[in-house]
Parts: sequence; C-alpha cells; structure tokens
Amino acid sequence: MDVVNTGQAEAWNGYEGEHWAGHHDRYDAVNNGFDAALLDAAAIGARDRVLDLGCGNGYVTRLAARRAPLGEAVGVDLSAPMLARARSLTEDEDVPNVAFEQGDVQVHPFPDAAFDAAVSRFGVMFFADPVAAFGNVRRALRDGGRLAFLAMTSPAETDLGAVFAAIAPQAESVTGHGGPLSLADPARVREILDAAGFRDVSCRTVHADQVWGRDAADAAEFLAGWGPVRHNLGDGAGLRAAITDAMRPFERDGAVRLRSTALLVRARR
Repeated sequence: MDVVNTGQAEAWNGYEGEHWAGHHDRYDAVNNGFDAALLDAAAIGARDRVLDLGCGNGYVTRLAARRAPLGEAVGVDLSAPMLARARSLTEDEDVPNVAFEQGDVQVHPFPDAAFDAAVSRFGVMFFADPVAAFGNVRRALRDGGRLAFLAMTSPAETDLGAVFAAIAPQAESVTGHGGPLSLADPARVREILDAAGFRDVSCRTVHADQVWGRDAADAAEFLAGWGPVRHNLGDGAGLRAAITDAMRPFERDGAVRLRSTALLVRARR
C-alpha cells in the first residue's frame, strides 16, 4: 500500500481504527440517519459500480451494494482494523457484490473510468492534499460519474455542540478547525472540487438524529472514548461524569438522541 498521508495512516491503524472497529455498531447508530440522503444524492442504479471512500467498517459500502445488485461496491480505507471488521460483517450479512481495498485515496491506483459513482460518509475530511485525493477519485469515475459525500459541520449550533459546551470552553476545542471540520465550509469545498476537475458542485445542509447510547451514562462512556475527545480532554472519571450530566437532557424514547447536521456535497465528472 502506497501511503502519503502517514499521520492519518498511523491514527487509523492505531487507537482510532481499533476503537471504530470495536464499536462499529455504535458509530453506525450515530451516523446512519444520514445514509438515505447520501445514497439518494449518488443516484445509484442497479448495475452501477460504486466506490466508497474512507469506507471504515463498510456499512455504507454494503448499503450501496444492495442498491446495485447487478453491479458492485468497492470500499477503500487506510485502516486495517476497520477493513478486517468490514470483511467479517460483509460475510456475515452475505452481501456478495462487495470488495474492500486498503489504500490511501490520494495515491491509490484506481482503474481509470471504472466507477459510476463515488460516495463517502464522513470519510473524506482527513486528506493531507484534498485536491490530489479528489483528482484521483475523478480519474476513477467515468465521464458523467457522480460524487456524493457527507462532511462534518461545526457542532456549535447542534445538540452535540451543547454537550461539548458543557464540558469544554468551545466545541471546536474538541473537534479542531481542521481534521473533522476541514470540509465544513461550502466555499472551500467548491474551491477544492473545482481544482480537482469536478463540475456541477452543490452543497446543502442535512439534518438527522444521532443515537449515542441507551442512556446518558452509556453515551458518556462511548463519547469519552471517541478519538478527538480522548486526545483533547483526556480520559478520566470526571470527564465521564460531566458528559453524563450534559447528555441527560437528550434522553428520550429509550436512547440518547442528539440532533445533528452535516454538509451533503454533490458533484459530477
């Protein structure tokens, strides 16, 4: 595997990747409220070949494959722990038209014009060189091929932002202005995709409930283990207690549900 994004490769093959692989069902519960909007935006047809960027544990890859029963879905990710989980889950769920590849999207040798659509659920915010990465994705798409991805937006105006505000001076001190929020600005997204050769770029905000746990204490235990929280705020009982208190107002219908937003981006080769 050729890697130029070495910092992210280390993270996703270390603690971060192990945590996501070990809690795949939890992360999917947080994020899968956005899945329908993403896959609808990609307009996947029955015979399409779909590329899932930063596929992680492969949940979206499998959803895409089910929308393309006569086609194929290929997931690519840096993380060996998550790809191992993705392959295991795909076998358990008996989804035959799925393949996974370990690679750095910036330099991975995708075949030219091989895919009808490329999708990503929060997997494209970490490129060291996003223009190179999206340029490589563009090369892998056929003429007229679709790109659709979700990027994290600032949590400041969301329920998660309210939780962060209760435990940290500013929400961005947890997530950082780069990394997860690197594609939060539609103007920057358009600039990057234009430079990478895409056209018909559009961005819109979408909303979904995120399920963080069965109750406040359970949600706090999970959130405290999330990489950005653990890295920026430490890992102590006091933090878990503070998160538990902040999560309690969001307990409803047997779970902790936080209203969240994401940026949904569409473009075309």
